[in-house]
Amino acid sequence: MPALRHFAAFTVLALLACAPADGGGGGEAGELPPQGDQASVQDDVSQPDVVKVAVGSKDHTTLVTALKAADLVNSLANAGPFTVFAPTNAAFEKLPAGTVEDLLKPENKSKLKTILHHHVTTSALDVEFFQDGQSVGMVDGGRETITKKDGAFWIGGAKVVASVRASNGWVHVVDAVLLPAAK
Repeated sequence: MPALRHFAAFTVLALLACAPADGGGGGEAGELPPQGDQASVQDDVSQPDVVKVAVGSKDHTTLVTALKAADLVNSLANAGPFTVFAPTNAAFEKLPAGTVEDLLKPENKSKLKTILHHHVTTSALDVEFFQDGQSVGMVDGGRETITKKDGAFWIGGAKVVASVRASNGWVHVVDAVLLPAAK
């Protein structure tokens, strides 16, 4: 009988440990906790995924807006692995006037998605992996060439200015938007 009491006490403690500290669902009375997919998971302890790395950067607000407009946030929040070449806000500003605004329109979602896919590979590749002259396949089916010279690293015409490890891959910050070749 003592073993049954210990089991019951353990079960009650386990259930209490899983309950929210405020006793509710994490929101206002009657409000359900946010439902959704991988990107909506709140985790302030683990290493951030590639999307959360971008969201946490003041230099990537345009990229985050574009990812949302193209419905790519949840795809890139999944396990991956991914290598994302993440253009900064300044990189987007180098595009001809009105380009970003035009791409963000709902009727241009497919075009925007193609451009963003041209910034992603489906492997977790750190800077050391890349070799000078290497051709890298992108998610959109296009390719970009790596240039390594004097300690600097470029993909296509974009210089990699920083790299951040994410839970599901790598984010390489680039100073230009990579545009896929016309098909």
